[in-house]
Amino acid sequence: MTRVLMLVADGMGDWPLDELGGKTPLEAAPTPVMDNLAARSRVGVCRTIPPDMPPGSDIANMALMGYDPLVYHTGRGPIEAAAQGLKPGPQDLVWRCNLVSLSSLRPGGRMHDYSAGHIASHLSKPLVQALQQELGNQEFSFYPGVQYRHLLVQKNGLLSKAARISVRPPHDILDREIDHDLEQFRSYLPLWEIIEKSGLMLDRLKADSRADSIWPWGQGPPLSLPSFADRFRLRGAVISAVDLIKGLGRATGLEVLDVPGATGLLDTDYQGKVQAARSFLQNNDFVFVHLEGPDECGHMGAVQDKVESIARFDRLIVRPLLDSLQKSDFVMIICCDHLTPIEIRTHARDPVPFLVFDSRLTHKGPKVFSEASAGATGLIIEHGHELLPFALEQNLSRS
Repeated sequence: MTRVLMLVADGMGDWPLDELGGKTPLEAAPTPVMDNLAARSRVGVCRTIPPDMPPGSDIANMALMGYDPLVYHTGRGPIEAAAQGLKPGPQDLVWRCNLVSLSSLRPGGRMHDYSAGHIASHLSKPLVQALQQELGNQEFSFYPGVQYRHLLVQKNGLLSKAARISVRPPHDILDREIDHDLEQFRSYLPLWEIIEKSGLMLDRLKADSRADSIWPWGQGPPLSLPSFADRFRLRGAVISAVDLIKGLGRATGLEVLDVPGATGLLDTDYQGKVQAARSFLQNNDFVFVHLEGPDECGHMGAVQDKVESIARFDRLIVRPLLDSLQKSDFVMIICCDHLTPIEIRTHARDPVPFLVFDSRLTHKGPKVFSEASAGATGLIIEHGHELLPFALEQNLSRS
């Protein structure tokens, strides 16, 4: 049995930074394991974001799992609803609902923090439960998630004007005015009333947190994806701290392996993720391991933390998994879903670097793994959903 591992360091790619002597965080980080693998791998770049689609993690990770976002993507909210096992109706809208920090809900207001200070789940859950108790109604229902990431389900919302609202992801507008988004919210009065009342409630209830508003975005109807096992003939699982990846996993029939210490931040439980992957691969043949840390560091503009998160990915994820597979046949795919450049503190649509190592084959690749070295090989996967079939060398249809 040939085992297949896809290791994704979310937002790992970046642009050169003066603070790092003209290097990217990936180039500055000590990554001896990935560098060694690159020299023996197929290395190139992959376009995970289709034209005319925003460079979101939902779109990029759907593509990395082998599904064309142009065909299957309905929104960020529906993916995370799948993670929670919610069963919205076919005409419902599912909104991703951040707890955020704003300067004001009035004209001239700004997005201070898309994560309310990376609010902990034990603080955010009772806030969202209180919002549901006081503001939930026949149309809108709140569902608590993890940290700042929650859901708002709108009954029959697909039939309302809210389906046409275009609100920017909060991590895309840090320190920027939110007038455009407020106008969008106000275009559907029942939603705007929920947002206004939520702000008043959070000001009263937030206690030790920085959450002072909700931010619904990424709405769409329920998600439906074909079976991963049927498409790729692999028995697989996903490992991640974030509901986005868990939702994609559940929607495709992959197992979701929960690691209690996984936080989505620099302090995540690396050992727990590795152990979960090792255990699963004893009797199965595919695992998708997702690390959120580099992306969060990019959004925060934390240069040294991003360098450290990439170094830990190499040392604490790639190395131990590689060591455990040395006496078996395996394929290891290492990549990021999108770039999260420190300079802009949000996602970029540049093609992402990847390497594909196959223990059964011999390849000659670059001496280091970086954005520049991957781009210099001339190997380009033009459609993100074709990377996994390329790695598996299967003649799959493009769908």
